[in-house]
Amino acid sequence: MKNALITGITGQDGSYLAELLLSKGYDVHGIIRRASTFNTSRIDHLYRDPHINGIRLFLHYGDLSDSTSLIKLLYRLQPDEIYHLGAQSHVRVSFDIPEYTGDITALGTIRLLEAIRETEIDCKFYQASSSEMFGKVVESPQSEKTPFYPRSPYAVSKVYAFWMTVNYREAYGLYACNGILFNHESPRRGPTFVTRKITRAISRIKAGLQKKLYLGNLDAKRDWGFAPEYVEGMWRMLQQDEPDDYVLATGETHTVREFLKEAFTHAGMDWQEYVELDSRYLRPTEVDMLIGDPQKAEKVLGWKAETRFGKLAQLMVDADQEILELELAGKAEGIYQGR
Repeated sequence: MKNALITGITGQDGSYLAELLLSKGYDVHGIIRRASTFNTSRIDHLYRDPHINGIRLFLHYGDLSDSTSLIKLLYRLQPDEIYHLGAQSHVRVSFDIPEYTGDITALGTIRLLEAIRETEIDCKFYQASSSEMFGKVVESPQSEKTPFYPRSPYAVSKVYAFWMTVNYREAYGLYACNGILFNHESPRRGPTFVTRKITRAISRIKAGLQKKLYLGNLDAKRDWGFAPEYVEGMWRMLQQDEPDDYVLATGETHTVREFLKEAFTHAGMDWQEYVELDSRYLRPTEVDMLIGDPQKAEKVLGWKAETRFGKLAQLMVDADQEILELELAGKAEGIYQGR
């Protein structure tokens, strides 16, 4: 039985990854921050599912800003695999809190890598890198060989984390991989991220709880996939004989405007009646277009994105409609079960 540690386990990717690893017979450990309120809604259902390997999920308090807590956890848990997903991951917010973003997203990675080196544990390490690193793209589509041109404090922090992961692999022989993931969405996406903001607003507008949806740049182009498929790619990276870096993407690009049209049309609505531009949501430096080249992942890992753009928008609209109905009925507990 393998032993895995996940930072960012309470996020979208962390929750799907925990499900995947549990289904494969892993003991799964997650790091969560101590706070006055719990933020475990995405993984609460795992404690109640009797079919997932006797519920071998364990949560531990820790913080990416505290290297001592990380070292203690690694000594105690001795994980076979570490999936580093934790970060301040909102691009627009990173302009407002650049120092915090750098401390957690960039330096948090070096603290974890140093903890692995200090404890001398024999483990495989996955770093969650981002397509935002390509920023002002110098070529399309973007592959593992495309130079980075980050356009936000978040993206700059991810570039730092990427190269530190490569450096520790080359300097100390660590099994360390970077997964350069393009946008991947799901019903568990945070409500402030644009796709979920759209699908959540649709359900609330239909229910009479919201009148307008305010967004920023509608012309930004992104490569959008389905999150559960992308965490499968993460796992496959750590099952290879040798560590390497991989792009995970669909190889298609669509604008925010296209997502709006697809989602609102599925709900039987005209998006132009409800959407308004709000300059507060514009970035100081925009990333205009991202499209990934997943050929290496397809060839080496046998991984391929299956859920296409239209289906993704539709399933998120349907899920948010169901979630709102459960919330209004006072049955919000466990709303992410199976999502």
